[in-house]
Amino acid sequence: MSWSVWILIVCLGAFEGLWNGAFADGHGRSERNCSEVPPYLPPTVVNTTLRLRDLRETMKKLNISAYIIPNTDAHLSEYIAPRDARVAFMTGFTGSAGTAVVTPVKAALWTDSRYWVQADREMDCNWDLETDVVFSGLQVYNGLLLTFIVCLFFFITDIFNSYSANLAPAKRNLKSLPENLVDKVWSDRPAIPANFLTQRTWPMKVEHIRNVMKENPYQPTALLLSALDETAWLFNLRGNDIPYNPFFYSYTLLTLDEIWLFVHMERLTPELKEYLNASCYLAHCVQLIDYGQERNYLKNYVTRLGVRVWVGTEYTNQALYELITPKEKLLTSEYSPVLTTKAVKDQTEQRILREAHVRENLHNEQTEMDKDPVLFSSLRPSLTKNSRGPSFQTISASGPNAALAHYSPTNETARVLTEKEMYLVDSGGQYLDGTTDITRTVHWGTPSDVQKEAFTRVLMGNIEISRLIFPDRTRGVNVEMLGRRALWEVGLNYGHGTGHGVGNYFGVHEWPVGFQSNNIPFQEGMFTSIEPGYYKENEFGIRIEDIAVLAPVETKYGNNFLTFDTVSLVPYDRKLIDTSILSLQQLQWLDRYYKTIRDTMGPELQKQGLKEVHDWMMKHTEPFLQDRVSALGRSSFLLLILLPSSLIQHLL
Repeated sequence: MSWSVWILIVCLGAFEGLWNGAFADGHGRSERNCSEVPPYLPPTVVNTTLRLRDLRETMKKLNISAYIIPNTDAHLSEYIAPRDARVAFMTGFTGSAGTAVVTPVKAALWTDSRYWVQADREMDCNWDLETDVVFSGLQVYNGLLLTFIVCLFFFITDIFNSYSANLAPAKRNLKSLPENLVDKVWSDRPAIPANFLTQRTWPMKVEHIRNVMKENPYQPTALLLSALDETAWLFNLRGNDIPYNPFFYSYTLLTLDEIWLFVHMERLTPELKEYLNASCYLAHCVQLIDYGQERNYLKNYVTRLGVRVWVGTEYTNQALYELITPKEKLLTSEYSPVLTTKAVKDQTEQRILREAHVRENLHNEQTEMDKDPVLFSSLRPSLTKNSRGPSFQTISASGPNAALAHYSPTNETARVLTEKEMYLVDSGGQYLDGTTDITRTVHWGTPSDVQKEAFTRVLMGNIEISRLIFPDRTRGVNVEMLGRRALWEVGLNYGHGTGHGVGNYFGVHEWPVGFQSNNIPFQEGMFTSIEPGYYKENEFGIRIEDIAVLAPVETKYGNNFLTFDTVSLVPYDRKLIDTSILSLQQLQWLDRYYKTIRDTMGPELQKQGLKEVHDWMMKHTEPFLQDRVSALGRSSFLLLILLPSSLIQHLL
């Protein structure tokens, strides 16, 4: 059967029988094969024939030749609600990064190398997987140049301008629609969840941000907040609209004397309205306006004389950005002052975020000791105080599954845990006082020499960053290579970032903190993950992730220096550590870290009467340098006592 005939059959709706037959014929295989006749489709694939047909019919009515579907929402969130997962609905691909494009005869998905295997497991043969280019807004199919249509609510201005620039040489314009076409064909699109979870106090934050606005030399009169965590932080409110993230759909327009909060009004309780207006006086009166009216209010505001609106370009969609005209009324920065202020935790926030980690670390240690695969994969966040569920979908992967950095377990790809394979678990919880994230890699049997060396070199990268002392306001990108150096020395590497910010009951990935080039400089009070890794395709994966707070440190000569104070307190798998390739400084750091675990977790375990867990923790946090001295043997020790003390210290 030729490819053209196969497409015809699909379009005529005769796909169902071939679909089921493909499953039966290819039982056991995990990735699609579209070159077979009929194509082989694994059971994880989603049939997209009807939804593509409906979208194309809608496009035809509007005379659209190509439609772009980004994997985000109108607030450009990292994690999105099920109702905003338009790429997943249209393609079947559930990865967090990707852009889909649909034309009358073609459909393609662009995603990065982390997700190529996953995409082949989830997409049917209606979709092409593009692995050789990054989607840029201008592509050619069989020599046919296409004009693209977008919904401006899902693009930041930089991306929109980039697409437009790529189209300009071909004398094509990037056009926009006020509505999303996927929503028009998504008949069973999930609804917005009900109810809010609220906390207290917010006028102090409003005044602080207004002071930042007044101090800005470009004299903004208003600040537009589009990212969901901006409004949640400003008003000390939480919601449940987004999976794993306690956010709610909202925008805020904050001026020097007015506050406009755009939310779904039908969901506001009398208590919440009272909370937002109980301290109402003059500029602290919150005007509650229905979500969806933000464009009208912003458009009216910019018609006033002498106004200037400040926006953070990373999280402001093009639909709102383009309303702020002329240019004299627009002030931009990469991140809003709310995001940069929120990134630095005060003393109370630091204390309670540490406490959240201690509680979860307590259960992590119990679970690792149990060696119970089910408990270990979930890390039991629901059993701890103030828990509000996981902070992201747990990555629980053994053997070759762990080689996928963002593997998601399914019934079709799950493996039975054995002592012959490495096991990686990346998990975290949301708590009223903090957000957690930790990754540990273990081997319950006998690891190979390659696995031990790879694990140890990943650990060396974690340690080298963690023990670094550096000037205040150093950028993470300037120290990121320390996490890779030990791997680079033997030709290994990893393809993801080395760390990200973490919030106080906010997103587990909290921008703009981290080790990338677009992150802001490190300051005291910021929390970040440190997570180097290594992934050997089809064999195993290793990641070691700890959360650390940026803390001041005394130096011999300089002031205003920082270091990383690790708050994740779970020991590493001792059998995977090859101490022979660790430096003395790295071993000393490990011993100090293990002493912190003992000093912090020991009393907690004893207080709860968990003697067995306490004994396990003490055994797995024994000093490494003591082991090295013992390994020298009695005869070697007698020789050492004859050497100068400085040389002995070097040998140890």
